[in-house]
Amino acid sequence: MRKVDEGSRLNKSLSIAALFFVAIAQAGVDGTVVNGTTGKPQPGTTVTLFRVGQNGPESIQSVKSDAEGHFAIAQELAGPRLLQMSYGGVTYNRMLPPGTPSTNLTVEVYNSSNKPGKTRLDPHMILLEPAAGRMVVSESYVFINDGTLTFNDPVNGTLQFYLPPEAGGQVNVNVLAPQGMPIRRAADKTSKPNVYKVDFPLKPGESHIDLSYSLPFTTPGTYTGKVLFKGGTTRIVAPAGVTLKGDGLQSMGQEPRTKATIYDVKNADFSLEVEGSGALQRKEAAAATDEEGPGLSVILPKLYGYRSPESGFWGALFAVKWIVLLAACILSLGFVLLYRARVPEDEAPLAPPVKGKSERSRR
Repeated sequence: MRKVDEGSRLNKSLSIAALFFVAIAQAGVDGTVVNGTTGKPQPGTTVTLFRVGQNGPESIQSVKSDAEGHFAIAQELAGPRLLQMSYGGVTYNRMLPPGTPSTNLTVEVYNSSNKPGKTRLDPHMILLEPAAGRMVVSESYVFINDGTLTFNDPVNGTLQFYLPPEAGGQVNVNVLAPQGMPIRRAADKTSKPNVYKVDFPLKPGESHIDLSYSLPFTTPGTYTGKVLFKGGTTRIVAPAGVTLKGDGLQSMGQEPRTKATIYDVKNADFSLEVEGSGALQRKEAAAATDEEGPGLSVILPKLYGYRSPESGFWGALFAVKWIVLLAACILSLGFVLLYRARVPEDEAPLAPPVKGKSERSRR
């Protein structure tokens, strides 16, 4: 009898959950597009509604904002949705998690400029991980745009960076815009030797551009770099077991948990002597972001705490991000269906749990 009662309660909970999502699906999406640069409604903006799932965004419908900046999409969708506004050659995102208002919205777009304006670099971090005849280099650029103009320069790129010739032109670029999702981006050659550019609009708010590449390495060896974006700070991180020497290099001490050494770089062009081998313990680094120390929290922002050039982290993050949003709605009904998993650096992205596994094990 108790099993029957428990089953009955479970079915009732699932029914309530289904009704909850149906209620969410009944609401369309409407609002006003406002130009954040001028402060006025922006007509003629393309507004697209996406359904967001584990396989990525699916375009549902696109409309144009009218003379008053108003738009309306009468689509009934359950689950998380993404609203994307296209204006002046730049797209702007607005995430709509389940249960949040989707009517009378105010969404912003901005005018663009090919000048940085109030965009600053804070900071630029370089992580060197030499081991087994290769050195993996991870660079993280955090841009803060405090203005009301989007920095967009398709001709020259919003970021130009130096890629050592030993990399053979092979580099992975991942970007993240405000209220956006991490996506891959191409790095294009410029007319300058070993200098590449990234065409990625830097909108008002915080944006990330992350690079990863590997070089042949025999200890002791050298690493040569150049800082091409003016302003901001550049710091280099060496894991435990790795020592760095070079002109204009100043040690800022060790992070207590990982024992990684953080260096401040004074010169725009630098050549470093690298000795030893080691890799940053990313699990410990992620935990250490909540503790005091000489700045590891800005070395690996929490979003990128487990990133690795050879891992499938980006795919895993993409899948997990929307599962968390869905779980928030289920939690509001009083029960938890959120599973946590760790992704080893040399494995593929997270796969969904196999249905029926627990039932078979009990048999």
